[in-house]
Amino acid sequence: MGKTGPVVLTLSLGVFGIITTEMGVVGVLPRISEELGVTAAEAGWLVGVFALVVAVAGPFATLLASGVRRKSVLAAALAVFAASNAVYALTDSFPVMLVFRIVPALFHPVFFAVALTAATRLVPREKATRAATTVFAGVTLGFAFGVPITSYLAEHLSLAAAFWFGAGANLLALLGILALFPSAPAEQRLSYGDQLSILNRPRLWLSLAAVVLVFAAMFSVYGYFAEYLERVTHLGGSTTGALLMAFGTVMVLGNLLFGRLLERAPVRTVTAFPVLYALLYALLHTVGPWAVPTVLAVLLWGAVHSGGLVVSQTWLARDAQDAPEFGNSLFISFSNLGITIGSAAGGLVVATAGTRQLPWAGAAFALAALAAVLLRRRLGPEAPGEGTADRAERRTRVRS
Repeated sequence: MGKTGPVVLTLSLGVFGIITTEMGVVGVLPRISEELGVTAAEAGWLVGVFALVVAVAGPFATLLASGVRRKSVLAAALAVFAASNAVYALTDSFPVMLVFRIVPALFHPVFFAVALTAATRLVPREKATRAATTVFAGVTLGFAFGVPITSYLAEHLSLAAAFWFGAGANLLALLGILALFPSAPAEQRLSYGDQLSILNRPRLWLSLAAVVLVFAAMFSVYGYFAEYLERVTHLGGSTTGALLMAFGTVMVLGNLLFGRLLERAPVRTVTAFPVLYALLYALLHTVGPWAVPTVLAVLLWGAVHSGGLVVSQTWLARDAQDAPEFGNSLFISFSNLGITIGSAAGGLVVATAGTRQLPWAGAAFALAALAAVLLRRRLGPEAPGEGTADRAERRTRVRS
């Protein structure tokens, strides 16, 4: 990536800090409940409220930020996340902590949307997918290392130490943005109406449906990772924790693999992904009662799971070329909707059919995602004129 490489890596570090802030709370909820004097259910709102705000407010927040230069938007978002972690570390008030979960959630989709768009525009067009994959590596690294480190620090040092770690990661990314990201005045943006006009395209809604269904397929089972391994495979808690770490580590490699595949054959890769996931879940169901085959299946699962991020974003981006930042904000919102639907469906399966049948829920969502992708493919490529504004902008190569 040449001179732009460090900038893209800095954007990935920012994503790491944001994911660590968003998901790191999951591993420390018992400590929060104990130290802030709230019930486990009340502490759970710190997770649910964050996801709800991201899903609902994401596109609107991104539209409002579309007239501000990208460097300022990225820096402001990281500053808010760093400050929020500092508040978590210092406060002993649950209402205060809850408020400072809502505030950064407003900036979460804005950072992702701008970072993804900026990364792909800072490199030649043929390297755009690789740049997006690098940014998404921050997500997998956040799950693989950010969340476990947060949990470890809370357990062995203090809850405050866990949150200071999140603050430090965001602050380091902020300094990187200030030092490395190109400074330029805000370029001419599309009007709100022009950005919203992409919602009139049926092909976009089919792509959004695919995003929702892919993430539902991913998280209907992943959300009950420990439940499945402990109840079906009968693994101990320490083994399950180690597998969770291994799962996240393999995700990093899978992310790179799917990035390469998308560069070579994007449509075929997107079409094959839900098929691969359905087959993986069939395998997981088959070997579930046996420890060694399940461990091997989990490693394969991690490699495939990571592809859902970049595969879904690449697919949706094809139908949002005229308004890429707004399109990326739609990706963040609808992927969170998919996570919510998948988690709820997985819980329903566990409660009614039993944990053993959980992989079939994921397989059903994967096959539904395949149907949405195939329907979108039947509509053909973009209509004449769609994407024209984006291609013109790429020719000017304005780097803000």
